[in-house]
Amino acid sequence: MEMPPDRFAELVEQAFDALPEDLTGLLENVVLLIEDDAPDDDPTLLGLYDGIPVTERTSAYGGVLPDRITIYRNPTLAICDTEDDVVEEVGITVAHEIAHYFGIDDDRLHELGYA
Repeated sequence: MEMPPDRFAELVEQAFDALPEDLTGLLENVVLLIEDDAPDDDPTLLGLYDGIPVTERTSAYGGVLPDRITIYRNPTLAICDTEDDVVEEVGITVAHEIAHYFGIDDDRLHELGYA
């Protein structure tokens, strides 16, 4: 599927905005990024959380660069046939990566339907 980068970015923003503010309001020191391609060692990856989950932060946590949530455009588009598919997949991926920020692992996400 083809989609311009700015339209994909709009869908990522909409997915983030659709999450409950009670949840997103708890995010601290984290940025949401979009990249075209996933890392070479995992080219089909749709998203990645890179940071220290809040469940692992100690009182020594501070003065660190923001955690990063990255959504990968091309791998997402490769598995989608329609814009509605992209909306659904991006929504799942954004929620999945934010869950990692809160320390929720893939097994639990799978139980919840996000993996």
